[in-house]
Amino acid sequence: MIVEERIYRIRNGCMSRYLKLVQDEGLPLQQPVLGNLLGYFTTEIGALSQVVHWWGYADLEDRRVRRQQLAADPRWQEFIPRLSELIEQAENRILVPTAFSPLQHVLSDRAGRSDLPRE
Repeated sequence: MIVEERIYRIRNGCMSRYLKLVQDEGLPLQQPVLGNLLGYFTTEIGALSQVVHWWGYADLEDRRVRRQQLAADPRWQEFIPRLSELIEQAENRILVPTAFSPLQHVLSDRAGRSDLPRE
């Protein structure tokens, strides 16, 4: 099991617009394909104007297939430029939960679900 952590620094004054766009248009496109949204956060202390989101995958191949499927969707291709203009900087990394992480159970429970799309 892996977790992809995406951290976006949102342009000044654009956070509410970004969050509304993601909630209304982005997630309805992402969730049916990517499946395991583990969390979506904004920063309150520390580096401000940041959004952090976590997506769970069985492994790197599962991530590759799902993200490739999303990238091929014409609706996503139309959506992403509107979202990208609100993002000043993007960073992502792959996290591997420890054996004792509570996320191990969440990801294991979801990994075998047949309702999550796969190519």
